Amino acid sequence: MQPLDPLLVRAQTIVLEALQNPASRPQIQAFFDADSSTVSYLMSDSDGSQGAIIDSVLDFDSAAGRTAHTGAEAIAAQVHSMGLQIDWHLETHVHADHLSAAPWLRATVGGKTGIGEAILQVQSRFGEVFLQEPLANGEAFDHLFCDGERFSVGKVSCCALHVPGHTPADVAYVMGDAVFVGDTLFMPDYGTARADFPGGDARALYRSIRRLLSLPPQTRIFVCHDYKAPGRDFHAWETTVLEQRQHNLHVNDKVGEQAFVAMRTTRDATLAMPRLMLPAIQVNIRGGLLPEPEANGRRYLRIPLNTF
Repeated sequence: MQPLDPLLVRAQTIVLEALQNPASRPQIQAFFDADSSTVSYLMSDSDGSQGAIIDSVLDFDSAAGRTAHTGAEAIAAQVHSMGLQIDWHLETHVHADHLSAAPWLRATVGGKTGIGEAILQVQSRFGEVFLQEPLANGEAFDHLFCDGERFSVGKVSCCALHVPGHTPADVAYVMGDAVFVGDTLFMPDYGTARADFPGGDARALYRSIRRLLSLPPQTRIFVCHDYKAPGRDFHAWETTVLEQRQHNLHVNDKVGEQAFVAMRTTRDATLAMPRLMLPAIQVNIRGGLLPEPEANGRRYLRIPLNTF
């Protein structure tokens, strides 16, 4: 018999209470970035008065070394049109495929930045690689969430759940009857995230996914990426716990831990490094802050050679 997970019970209670009380359910709007296939979310409470932004994207042309705020501006415009007070800019993990727009959005619409406390491990690991050791204390973020930590956005009760595996610092945000899972899960017809990044672990990923899939079956799941599974010609990003348990290609209820680890390890060995991994990680361990300008007034990203 599995030991009781009191932090999971806390998250389950939040979902069940929201399912019983429509006023506790968040409104959710998705913003899709085609370049990185990333879905950012603007959630708000039932009154449309307070909200949070999850996994925002900074436009980045790697060939030209040029940044822009087109995607973030669309989110900011919606915030202003709704008259929302933004409480949080939440990151599910240190993304390796896009740069975060959280600092620009924070300056534009207000709010605090947050990520899981295991970011300290990632900052320590990559800070040395990119010569950013001073950031290994989490200071780039306003708040580091511990596993099971409760918070609220207006009338919506929320909880952070540590779900390592894709990276050591992944966290899912349970917000009312919804959960934002980052890269831990994809749509059922696409499967699950890779686990071969530094600090990743396929066995930990399986256990994190089973933790998420222990939430009530009606729980809405919002994924961070969609690459359109074979046979599907449209992007999708919302599913449910029940759909994942029944139909996920990699980790449905009929797949055991050993089989998943073998599949994930074999599959990951065939995958190339993400195109923006080196720029993205060095910016995202800083909470999305770009490097400070050098003496000539220009900002530079570091590309460590022969390291990965």
